[in-house]
Amino acid sequence: MIPAVTAASRAYDHVKQRLLSGDYADGELLSEGAIADELGVSRTPVREALLQLQAEHLLTLYPKRGALVTPMSPRAVADLFEVRELVERHTLRLAEPEVAVPQLEAVLTRQRELLAADDRAGFVAADRDFHRAWVAAAGNAILLDLYDGLRDRQHRLVAGTVAADATRASAIVGEHLRIVIALRAGDHSAAERALLDHLDVARAASGAPPRRDAR
Repeated sequence: MIPAVTAASRAYDHVKQRLLSGDYADGELLSEGAIADELGVSRTPVREALLQLQAEHLLTLYPKRGALVTPMSPRAVADLFEVRELVERHTLRLAEPEVAVPQLEAVLTRQRELLAADDRAGFVAADRDFHRAWVAAAGNAILLDLYDGLRDRQHRLVAGTVAADATRASAIVGEHLRIVIALRAGDHSAAERALLDHLDVARAASGAPPRRDAR
C-alpha cells in the first residue's frame, strides 16, 4: 500500500497539474471518488489534496458533492494584470541588458522549439520563465517572492488563452522578441512600451478590462 503522505502528494500533483493546464474547466465539479479510482488510492489522501488546493483558492469544496474548479473572476484577472504590470514594469527598468538578455534569448529559443513541437504545457511554463527572468535580474528578493506568488494564477490564465486561440502562442513569441530587441539595444523605454503592449494584448485575450490609465 502506498503511504498516505506519498498518496496525498501524488493526488495533489495530479489534480494541480490538470487544473493549471486547463484539463479541468472552470466550474467543473470534481469527484473525490473518481480521482481516487484514477490514481488507485483511497479517498483520504485525495481529500487532503483537495483541501490543500482549496487553501490555494483553486478549488471550492462542497461536502458530499465534490470540489468545484474555482473560476477566475474578471476582477481577479484584472487584479492579476495590475500587479504583474507594477512588478514587471519596475523590474524591467532596473534590468541590466548584459544580465537579462542572454537569459531571455535562451527562453525565447526554447519557446520557439516548444511551439514547433506543439508542446502547449511546456510553452506556457516557458512563458512565465521569460517574464520572471528580468524580475529576478533586478535583484530585489522581496519583489521576486511577490511575483512568484502569482505563478499558479499566471500559468492558468496563459494556458487558457493559448488553448482558446491557436494563433496566440505564435503572437506571444513575436511580442517577446520585441522586448528582447529593445533590451539588447539598451533602450529601456522601448522595452517598457513593448511590455505594456504585450500585457494589453494578453488582457484583451483574457477578457479583462484595459489598464486603468489606458481607458
